[in-house]
Amino acid sequence: MKALFIALALLQTPQEEPSLDHPWTLQECTEWALEHNLTIAAQAASVEGREIEKNTADMSWLPSVNASASQNWSFGRGLGGNNTYESGNTSSTSFNLGASMNLFDGLATPRRIQLAALNLEAATADLEKARNDIRVQVAQAYVQILYNYEIADVAREQLSIDSLQVARLEGLFATGRASSAELSQQKASLAQSQVTVIQAQNNVRTSLLTLAQLLELPNWESFSVVRPEVSLEEVVIGHPDDIYADALGIRPEIQAEQIRLQGAARQLQIAKAAYSPSLSLSGGMGSNYYTSFGSQGFWNQLSNNFSQYVGLSLSIPIFNKFSTRNQVRSARLQQSTQALQLRRAEQTLYKEIQQAWNGAVAARAKWEASHTAADAALDAFVLMQGKYENGKATLTEFNESRNRLVKAQSDAVQATYEYVFQTRLVEFYRGGALTL
Repeated sequence: MKALFIALALLQTPQEEPSLDHPWTLQECTEWALEHNLTIAAQAASVEGREIEKNTADMSWLPSVNASASQNWSFGRGLGGNNTYESGNTSSTSFNLGASMNLFDGLATPRRIQLAALNLEAATADLEKARNDIRVQVAQAYVQILYNYEIADVAREQLSIDSLQVARLEGLFATGRASSAELSQQKASLAQSQVTVIQAQNNVRTSLLTLAQLLELPNWESFSVVRPEVSLEEVVIGHPDDIYADALGIRPEIQAEQIRLQGAARQLQIAKAAYSPSLSLSGGMGSNYYTSFGSQGFWNQLSNNFSQYVGLSLSIPIFNKFSTRNQVRSARLQQSTQALQLRRAEQTLYKEIQQAWNGAVAARAKWEASHTAADAALDAFVLMQGKYENGKATLTEFNESRNRLVKAQSDAVQATYEYVFQTRLVEFYRGGALTL
């Protein structure tokens, strides 16, 4: 119940206003998301619920103590204070204090305590997995923003080139050295570049909105991110099997399923404990007061009727309609199912690592090729620009060379950020931090 109150409070309590007066780094975005994401908040409440369950299990060794009091009235023939039936109206008052304690239940109680501890560990691992998922999502959204920033820069640079070409052709047209068709064609290219810039700026705003929503930011209009110097040093990616071997021991999704498999084994032991006899200890004390003809006073009766008792109770299961047998079978089936769940989680992790590794290898090759192509396209454009300015190339040839340069530069930018993200993702599977 307390965990539910916490979750409701997280939904209803106004969040503090984030500071948007400066661009956010990837670390700031990640820290804010980990603190304010509702999925993580709900998982944290689940962990606290498991803590409460563990505390309840830990206290199950303690005895149960209960006090009671009762008042009864009898009309006509009733039981009197001397424990005989008398004619007349009587009343009785009783006070009791009793305690009971489990001494042995086939080791079910210690198994339940162990199971509660394992459930808490699994919930904690689930919380860390939720945090890892948010880290990856934030990093991916952040890299997308950086990519869109770069594409917008490329688009603005090409717009500047087209603007200069229009101005140049207007001067040539005024002196009769350029035709109106050439000027109109270049103005059309300039208009297309303006559209490209607008689209690139819209893509930047869309990607900023995506990250802001992931961070649960109430206002995002002034939200921006830092554009760091991306390190592109050679990264030793390694083999996917080696990465997988490292990840098995640290990934929380694997740890959670391994812990649940241990919990399934404890649940099976708890079910088998029902085959064993159970022994309990009880004790208590009490007294009674009766009102009838000739009865003694209240305090005298309480003193005279005061009694204590202590006892042992042994329960031996003989037949319970195969309920215990079926509970054991269900627990064994659950253990087998959990083993499959662990195997499925391991297979999923291995596939994710294979995909990340393959993406990193492909991104590195694409990065090298795209930068070579971009350098070649730039050299070709510079030569074509010189030919065009000297009248040795047509405007169509100039625009085609420019378009090839824009595409090559865009491909190079995309390959750069793919390479950065994929290599960082591979390191993240091995326990590294998601940084740029």
